[in-house]
Amino acid sequence: MTVGLQDIELQAYHGVLESERRQGNRFRVSVSLTMPDSEGIQTDCIQDTCDYSQIYRIVEQQMAVPSDLLEHVAGRIVDALHVTYSEVSHISVSVSKHNPPVGGNVEWATIGIERDYW
Repeated sequence: MTVGLQDIELQAYHGVLESERRQGNRFRVSVSLTMPDSEGIQTDCIQDTCDYSQIYRIVEQQMAVPSDLLEHVAGRIVDALHVTYSEVSHISVSVSKHNPPVGGNVEWATIGIERDYW
């Protein structure tokens, strides 16, 4: 079974430049977790499956910690998700920064991390 949240939008304070840390920016995070089928398929009870709101809270908590690099943020999100959902076999996380300071017109800069667990 795959569980995911796409394009979580948050205000955060990541970046190498001081102005990025001070002013903040819009970020989008997408998360996908692959895990064994949950009992919720049969029971229809939230207690028997992966709770989307818990995934959201994990992303929100990690995005609240300023970092220089999007890689670092994405890696922390992956690690925190794996601690909470140890039964996962695959986690994919992408973090995108709106209008990154690259000296030109760029809508989004994105870093993606995928990890397999056996």
